[in-house]
Amino acid sequence: MTIHLPQGPYEPRTTPLDLAPNGAALASRTVFSAAHVVADPYADAGPDDPAAVDWDATLAFRRHLWSHGLGVAEAMDTAQRGMGLDWAGAAELIRRSAAEAKAVGGRIACGVGTDQLTGPATLAEVRAAYEEQLAVVEESGAQAILMASRALAAAADGPEDYLETYAHLLRQASEPVVLHWLGPMFDPALEGYWGSADLDAATDTFLEVIAKHPDKVDGIKMSLLDAAREIDVRRRLPSGVRCYTGDDFNYPELIAGDDRGFSHALLGIFDPLGPLAAHAVRVLDTGDTEGFRALLDPTVELSRHLFQAPTRYYKTGVVLLAWLAGHQDHFTMVGGLQSARPLPHLAKAYELADRLGLFPDPELAEARMRALLSVHGGTR
Repeated sequence: MTIHLPQGPYEPRTTPLDLAPNGAALASRTVFSAAHVVADPYADAGPDDPAAVDWDATLAFRRHLWSHGLGVAEAMDTAQRGMGLDWAGAAELIRRSAAEAKAVGGRIACGVGTDQLTGPATLAEVRAAYEEQLAVVEESGAQAILMASRALAAAADGPEDYLETYAHLLRQASEPVVLHWLGPMFDPALEGYWGSADLDAATDTFLEVIAKHPDKVDGIKMSLLDAAREIDVRRRLPSGVRCYTGDDFNYPELIAGDDRGFSHALLGIFDPLGPLAAHAVRVLDTGDTEGFRALLDPTVELSRHLFQAPTRYYKTGVVLLAWLAGHQDHFTMVGGLQSARPLPHLAKAYELADRLGLFPDPELAEARMRALLSVHGGTR
C-alpha cells in the first residue's frame, strides 16, 4: 500500500532480508558497532537535565548486536556522548554494558574522554580527567578507547602538548588501547586536533604518538571521512597496530582493503546496519570480496544520507531506524535530539532503509512511519 512521503509516493517492501542472529565471532575483521542509547520517554527531563536512559531497552539493543557476532563500542559519539549524555551517565552506561558483555560473552570497548570538565582546564586537569575515566573503563573489564578531547583541544598550545598528554596516558593504561581521531565534522570543537589545522602535520603527530608506544596501542579509529588519508595512515602504522575505520562514507572499500592491507571497523552506521554488516563480513571471511561489496555497497547511500552535514546529528536518523525496526517503542532521544533532523530527512532515511530490507517487520516500520508523518502533519 502506497505511503505518501514528503519526497513522493513510495511502495514499501513486504519482506525483509533473512538476517537471523549468528553469534559466532567474525573471522577476517574485528568489527565494532558504536551503539546508541535509548531514552526514557516518560522521564520528566529537559534538554539541560541529566540524561534519562531506558536501561532495559539500551542493554537489549547491545544483546542484539552481540547476537550477530559484532563487538560493541560503548559510550561513544553514537551514544550521544557530549550531546546529551554526560560523564555520570556515560560511566553508568559503561559499567552496565560491560557487566552485560561479561554475562553473554560479548566483546566491548568503551570511550575514555574528559567530559566531566565543564569549563576551561589546564593540561594537568585534562590528564586527571582522562585518568579518572580510564580507571572506570579498566575496572569494568572493557577495552579502552582514548577519545579526542574538547578540553585538550582548548588547552593545548601545539603538538608537544598532545605528545606529552598521550604518552602519559599510554603509560597509565594497563592494556593496549584504541586511539580515536574524531574530525571537526563530527564535533566542531575538535578543529586543529593533534596541534594543527594542517591535516598532514596533524597526521605526523598522531603517528608519532603511536610510533613511540606501539605496545600500548591496539589500533586507531579514524573518523575524518577521508578514505585516501585513512589508507595512507594505515600503511604507515607499526606492525601489529590495527586501523579501525570510522569512515561512514567509504567503509566498504576500506574494510575490503587492497593488496597492501585493510581496515577493521568501528562505525556508527553499523548500529542500524548491524545484522547486514555482520552477514557481509562473514561472506568476506570466505574470501569473497565481490560478494562482500555487493552486500555493503548499496548501504552507502543510506549512510551518507544519515551522516550528511551537520554530521553530528546523524544520531537522530540512527534512533529513528531503531524505532522503525522495533528495537525500541518510541522515537524519543536524550536531550530531545529527535527534533534535530527535519521530516523530509527522516522520511528519506525510512525509504532508503526499507529498500535495503533492514526492517525485520516491514509492516511495523510502515505503520510507525505513517504515525510519525501524522504527528508532523505530513499525511496526504
